[in-house]
Amino acid sequence: MDLLFNILDKTLTGPITTKRDFEFKLVPQITRQILKEYGLEKTFDPGNPVNNDLKLADDFYKAGYELALRLGMFCPDTSRRVIFAEEEIKEALRNAPSEIALGYGKDRVTIRSRRPEDRNPPVAEGSSLGMAISEEYFIPLCMAIAQYRVIDIILAPTLDTINRREIRARTPYETIMGMYEARYVKEALARIGRPGMPLHGVEGAPTEYGYFGGFLWGGFDPDRTIGIALIPEPITLPYQILHRVAVNHLLGSPLEAGHMLCIGGYFGSPEGAAVGSIAAQILQAASMFPTLVESTILDARYFGNTGREALWSTSISVQARSRNNKIMNLGITSQVSGPCTEMLLYETAAISIAESVSGIAIEIGTRPAACRYKNYGSALENKFFAEVLKSAAKNLKLPDANEVVKALLPKYESKLKDPPKGKSFPECTDLKTLQPSREWLEIYEKIWRELEDLGLPRWE
Repeated sequence: MDLLFNILDKTLTGPITTKRDFEFKLVPQITRQILKEYGLEKTFDPGNPVNNDLKLADDFYKAGYELALRLGMFCPDTSRRVIFAEEEIKEALRNAPSEIALGYGKDRVTIRSRRPEDRNPPVAEGSSLGMAISEEYFIPLCMAIAQYRVIDIILAPTLDTINRREIRARTPYETIMGMYEARYVKEALARIGRPGMPLHGVEGAPTEYGYFGGFLWGGFDPDRTIGIALIPEPITLPYQILHRVAVNHLLGSPLEAGHMLCIGGYFGSPEGAAVGSIAAQILQAASMFPTLVESTILDARYFGNTGREALWSTSISVQARSRNNKIMNLGITSQVSGPCTEMLLYETAAISIAESVSGIAIEIGTRPAACRYKNYGSALENKFFAEVLKSAAKNLKLPDANEVVKALLPKYESKLKDPPKGKSFPECTDLKTLQPSREWLEIYEKIWRELEDLGLPRWE
């Protein structure tokens, strides 16, 4: 805990600034300076959405490392910057774990650091990430996802009611919800015959209160659950997140430090977003001492990561991070189209291939319709995601991945700002058998045949 105490001390003693100055002046100014200093301006290549230049990836890592040193983080609770000496960052990167085993019995899974073109497949985590779901469908959806053995870990969707009562942030409803999420997902795994499957949570906790509730005795098991500490804004370090960090370190539970940033946001261009995501990974390792780090890049124009700018920025960022430190990187597939559409599977294939071949250690899929619609997630796109993720690692190199993604993009990229809504979970799933509808299965088979024609074998 001494390291965490040191971080808490920094939030009380660092240089004073305002949130506005940090996010709207300091972050973009220093990012632009570093891009210029390292010659990385306008290196985005729209013709090659999966970066193939690993020397360029290394240059991005050096720039991201420098950004982490110059920028630090911002604690909004104290209006102070949390600054790190270079030796502190080096020590955090040296001490970062590179392997962890989770779960029980036949469902035990080992997550390991990976590098670009690593033939050992990433771990696949099934989810309808961030999607609000009705109580009646929560357990069936979790069961439907977990029935597929190609999926290694499960992350639950988000309950928006408990006992038909709306969950309100920072109220006892939220605290109770954390325990309900844990018990419901464990019940789903027991029913489907995978009681030892690793977990990830508390997904539905908008604040620390639901998180506390989920990790009480009888809730999420600390030795099989990855805790979530997702920072809500770029390179900030709020106390509500440090509460979660403290809980996980006190329990001895694995921890995901997470961060999403946008192309078109504080870091600006695709190049700026890539440098920012690298800096975020390094700073999260230095401030939160996590087991895994998520550093996701979305495109602010559609809030997904399946367009060519986001794919390029993501691929070069993952390559930079996986080549230059041993942190286990967690990725997210963030689609904008809904279930039972061809577009959802095209999007899923593109981002899964890009991240897998670039060296991601564990990937979360999926996030249909950008979480805009309640109950718009299903199990089949998760099975597809996991199969593509693992097959890409086994069968593709970076140039191959680039060619496949280039072939997929014209099939959907014109619709990123106006995607098809698709169908809800009960509309594309038989709730008695938990099997996909005939229509959805036919779409799945069609897209797999197209991928096979492009050179990606089915995962067996």
